Amino acid sequence: MSAATIAFQKPVLPETGIVVLLAGDGAALGPVAGELDTATGGTLARAIAAAAYKGKQFAMLDLIAPAGSGLDRVLVVGLGKPAEMKEYDWTRLGGAIAGKLGEIKAEAATLVVERPDGVAIEAAQAADIALGASLRHYRFDRYKTKKKDDEANGSKGLKLSLAVEGHAAAKKAWAGRQAVADGVTIARDLVIEPPNVLSPEEFARRAKELQKLGVEVEILTEKEMKKLGMGAFLGVGQGSSRPPRLVVMRWSGGKEKDQPIAFIGKGVVFDTGGISIKPAAGMEDMKGDMAGAACVTGLMHALAARKAKANVIGAIGLVENMPDGNAQRPGDIVTSMSGQTIEIINTDAEGRLVLADVVWYVQDRFKPRFMLDLATLTGAILVALGKTHAGLFSTSDELAAQVSAAGEATGERVWRMPLGPDYDKMIDSTFADMKNTGGRYGGSITAAQFIKRFTNDVPWVHLDIAGTGMEASASEINKAWSSGWGVRLLDRMVKDNYEG
Repeated sequence: MSAATIAFQKPVLPETGIVVLLAGDGAALGPVAGELDTATGGTLARAIAAAAYKGKQFAMLDLIAPAGSGLDRVLVVGLGKPAEMKEYDWTRLGGAIAGKLGEIKAEAATLVVERPDGVAIEAAQAADIALGASLRHYRFDRYKTKKKDDEANGSKGLKLSLAVEGHAAAKKAWAGRQAVADGVTIARDLVIEPPNVLSPEEFARRAKELQKLGVEVEILTEKEMKKLGMGAFLGVGQGSSRPPRLVVMRWSGGKEKDQPIAFIGKGVVFDTGGISIKPAAGMEDMKGDMAGAACVTGLMHALAARKAKANVIGAIGLVENMPDGNAQRPGDIVTSMSGQTIEIINTDAEGRLVLADVVWYVQDRFKPRFMLDLATLTGAILVALGKTHAGLFSTSDELAAQVSAAGEATGERVWRMPLGPDYDKMIDSTFADMKNTGGRYGGSITAAQFIKRFTNDVPWVHLDIAGTGMEASASEINKAWSSGWGVRLLDRMVKDNYEG
């Protein structure tokens, strides 16, 4: 694994090494960058002009350092019009810079963080640049015994120093974001881990490591879940030789009297589809069917590491969906912890069965202010929204607005989808209280309607992250198969709305 080492310093030019300068629209430079140009007799400005470089957003100009500067290399990165940059753009900027430094195999660099229009860079903006750089520098290579030259170089890590006015304040702002970056890394690692390594028991063991940060972690075994009557959850794991686990994580950073808020993750560590088996092509990707649980685990790390002033429950249902002689069958009827009965139509609609019991358990035991679950639940959400937005379903307009605002701020965007009685009746069953699939049409909506039946009227949000949680689209801040989606979104939601 590789990591970026981030530091902050006063806004002065380094004497040696690689320097990264920011240019505005029209290739305008800031005062510190102007000092370099002056010291080299205008060589920098002439090189920029010769390349017809205009400073468009994230455009790169890689230059051999001017003679006499003592530097090895100058990298100019465009801001475009900095006054028009949104919060997430600063994170993207850091990612783009780290990506270019990786491309040129840089092991260390100094980034001069300044706006050419004379407006001061805020501490939060500098910290967001550092966050983007840290997230982009991630790679997962622990199982590679032979590495290509570029991979071997990346394993050394990147030392990036941000030279910025008010560097002490920027460093303080970075501390909280570093906790979030580490949480994202945890989530990414969990999603990418091969399924022969990451069993429900191993996942639970890793979640238990959060105790070092002060998180209370409780692990329920199959025997304990059976005693609680979790027939929906347990039915999913009948065909696997690896027993399921329910992990409950508690961070108590708020006032003792404050109601907790609850985040719940689907954690199917490998999903064959069960007896309703999936096609062979692409089945290897089903190691990522626990991205919701990975997000919740990474979130709990982030909240504890930055000592969030909130009371938070994180619950993850960990199970493997396999076919064998003991596996659940289409036509089976199972009884959930709530007492409601479910007819199994398709064993590949298993995530909602896990969530049914975990959601009921959380609302019954902890009486949370609200519940939010994340799940790589349906292919239908991919058809509807692609990979740029997660599907948002909610019984609360206020919660939906909070999640949407956090999504815009962090770049982890959501799109609200409908709920209603016309969809709900599609999961009514002739033989049980409900069935676990409503058919082909409106599949992501009927899946959400199913989970809603177990919320017991507690305000609730469901995020279908099938398009964002694994096999992620490449971006400035991520090139890995898993983006760790949701950690930054939910941390921001908590920070903006629920910390005292």
